[in-house]
Amino acid sequence: MLSTTGHIFSLQISRGGVPKLPIRTAVVSELGLDGDKQRDRRHHGGPERALCLFSLEEIVKLQAEGHPIFPGSTGENVTVAGMDWAALDLGACLQLGDDVLIQISSYTVPCSNIADSFQDGEFKRISQKLHPGESRLYARVLRGGTLLVGQPVRLVEAPPLARPDNELLRY
Repeated sequence: MLSTTGHIFSLQISRGGVPKLPIRTAVVSELGLDGDKQRDRRHHGGPERALCLFSLEEIVKLQAEGHPIFPGSTGENVTVAGMDWAALDLGACLQLGDDVLIQISSYTVPCSNIADSFQDGEFKRISQKLHPGESRLYARVLRGGTLLVGQPVRLVEAPPLARPDNELLRY
């Protein structure tokens, strides 16, 4: 049976680049976690890539393969445990904690900046094209709020929310 619920295992931020380092609580806005910075704004950050998420189970699987990956080492802000990661599709909505609602906007394309997290620098090991269902995910924030490590994460039906510019989201 597919798990549509899980919990926040860890939250991570950085002043730019990787690894992102753990924090216990975070305020989330339409641009992501307060205090988190991206060195390359052309490829990272912004409203459509406000949060980067990854699965704890995928990280553990990669560690078992010999990769020195850990939560935050590949730039993810939110590490989720207990969900069927491969079942999350583009457009899926997740409720994080009590306040935050996000929508998966794209798969995250791995780049050489995360090579240190992989044996022999094989950063493409988490490419959606090469390993479907094993990629990090980018998300837009539909409703901000406060997050705490340990809070629940659940798959929810996509609501008919308006974007900040009042355009309806396109699924």
